[in-house]
Amino acid sequence: MNQDLRKIIHVDMDAFYASVEQLDHPEWRDKPLVVGGNAERGVIAAASYEARKYGVRSAMSSILAAKKCPNLIFAKARFDRYKEISLEIREIFYEFTDLVEPLSLDEAFLDVTENKKGFKSAIYIARKIREDIKERTGLNASAGVSYNKFLAKTASDLNKPNGQAVILPEHAEEFLERLPIEKFFGIGKVTAEKMHSFGIHSGADLKQFSLQFLTSKFGKSGLHYFNIVRGVHLSEVQPNRIRKSVSAENTFAKDIFESEEINKAMSKILDELIRRLKKSGINGRTISIKIKYSDYTIQTRSRTIDQYPDFQTLRNISFDLLNQEPLKMPVRLLGAGVSNLNLTEERIHFGKQLDLPFRGNKEDK
Repeated sequence: MNQDLRKIIHVDMDAFYASVEQLDHPEWRDKPLVVGGNAERGVIAAASYEARKYGVRSAMSSILAAKKCPNLIFAKARFDRYKEISLEIREIFYEFTDLVEPLSLDEAFLDVTENKKGFKSAIYIARKIREDIKERTGLNASAGVSYNKFLAKTASDLNKPNGQAVILPEHAEEFLERLPIEKFFGIGKVTAEKMHSFGIHSGADLKQFSLQFLTSKFGKSGLHYFNIVRGVHLSEVQPNRIRKSVSAENTFAKDIFESEEINKAMSKILDELIRRLKKSGINGRTISIKIKYSDYTIQTRSRTIDQYPDFQTLRNISFDLLNQEPLKMPVRLLGAGVSNLNLTEERIHFGKQLDLPFRGNKEDK
């Protein structure tokens, strides 16, 4: 095992959107709650742990969720509020290190190999961050600690909710050999089923296959699978993640089809998209629209232009795309966005990993 190890923490908020709603609405605490949709239509964005006991999960249809849990509370999503709390949590991260890689509003990687507090124990830092989050926001977070991002992410799921786990370097390979293949971060349902067809059900099974076999069956991902089951994952914490697009969309309470309704709805979506572009100072040369029909099929249309458009041009092109051909059936969702953004990629590279003890000395906190 290479001794030049980093100290990586993955912090993951517990049922973040649902927990924020329960925090702001005391009457909803300890009750099954979901964010998004209603009892008649829509898709669940997040589910409280009380709702999960009934088998309710994110991405589930609202109708099915209501059937599984007749007393389910449906809360409207408030992303401005979630972002507000997310930024507050992020400020806590920055008190310990500048090497923070947000993955979404509710999770992030932190590299605390060298940190602002001078603590040598990554385990202690993870616990202190979780305590600070609880004290300042009232919300629970879970954390995983290890020497690379893959293992830290895997560890953060082990003792949820409101817990943490560590995978030490000397235990990593043994742990991975016992881990069911479905629990490997980045291996989804389809890939897991394909692995099952080859007799791969655990890390130990995966470890029996050669690099040549894995790349022949899984392409470039084969090398990744070959490495991670051996505890090797070289991706560094990237504090400057590059945004690839800005978009806005709306799912309608009832399907719409009349041209006047469609155009009015798109106009409101473009108002929101332009507001986000103004706030962020971002613009993009590729303009796209998204249409989800009543049968859940999705159609996208896009156009790339030579210069960054002004907002009126953005509107004109969006409506051209919308009206370039007749809609084939009623619409349940419309969206608009821009990509090919006017951003420059700035990455921080860290060179050789530092030779530091992973857990710190016994006297360290």
